[in-house]
Amino acid sequence: MSAAEDFLATGLLPKAPLGPRLLKALVTQRTVLLAVLLVLVVAVMSALSSAGYMAGEYNADYMSAALINAVPLTMLALAELVVILSGRGGIDLSVGAIVSLTGMVFGFTYGLWEFSLPVSILAAVVFGALCGAVNGVLVAYLGFPPLIATLASFYAFKSLAVVINNQRPISTPRIQDFYATAKAVELPVIGHNIPNIPLGIFTFLIPAVLCIWFLLARTAYGRRIFAVGTNNTAAQWAGIDTRRTRFGAYLLSGVLSGLVAVVTVAQFASARPDAGVSGNGMALPAITIAVLGGVAITGGIGRVSGVVLAALLIVWLNAGLLLLFAGNTGAQIQLFALGTVLILAALLNGIATRRYGGTT
Repeated sequence: MSAAEDFLATGLLPKAPLGPRLLKALVTQRTVLLAVLLVLVVAVMSALSSAGYMAGEYNADYMSAALINAVPLTMLALAELVVILSGRGGIDLSVGAIVSLTGMVFGFTYGLWEFSLPVSILAAVVFGALCGAVNGVLVAYLGFPPLIATLASFYAFKSLAVVINNQRPISTPRIQDFYATAKAVELPVIGHNIPNIPLGIFTFLIPAVLCIWFLLARTAYGRRIFAVGTNNTAAQWAGIDTRRTRFGAYLLSGVLSGLVAVVTVAQFASARPDAGVSGNGMALPAITIAVLGGVAITGGIGRVSGVVLAALLIVWLNAGLLLLFAGNTGAQIQLFALGTVLILAALLNGIATRRYGGTT
């Protein structure tokens, strides 16, 4: 009996070398890769700060303050996660425009008409859901390609946000006072030992993360989304209503965008008609974070934990670049970094699929 047959007979197979195993873990376990990159980015930025290469200190206080940007970006990345998971080229380019339009609706209800805060937030969520439902009908029931449907709705929602109040933001005293909900707060008991953390992390982001995780990992609807995104035909043969499932994904994207609208009004202390579309908008960074987090653009593959880690990586990387490069240069370098990260994430997804059967 040969040595190989001895191994097979005893069940003792030789382990693969450590190097290939680590490489496989980094390529296929996206959360492992993102955790390593996150530590690396923080370490490099901290070293550059200590060496005096930055305009300010890159420390725990600064990183905590930067988390205010993580709230809307992570929530919209979760929206893209759900939509992309649904397959058939799923994508939502309209999330930024929905944020702008819904933010104006929230400005009217809370700032001008003086509805109570819970009623105003509910109105924003319902209106965001209606916007998402428009995309859902176009994609799931009328068969429009998601790219075309959400690009069209992007233009429609963006223009409505501008004309709904004659291009003027809404900055009433109630809206300005609402800024208090976006401030950093000290945690009870342990707060004196750690930096203050933006309130939106606890009031919006963590609940959203937990809800989306529970929906995808613990409910029948979550299993249907993965099934539809993996193989639409097989899902139909299994008795899944693929159109209704895909419609629900866009509806949920609209709900999350409505909540982000409330967050942005608090952060700006104003309901701005360009809140979600100014500059490069919110949609493209959200898509980048989702893809970096391991979401397969073909659908059916993605995890909430990967999206959260990717958002932290992008936010803290951008925060460091702003200190490293002065003025407008920092903002342009951020865009360059974002594009580079997107390309690398797509390459990693491709390598993981071809060599190891996908990421987890």
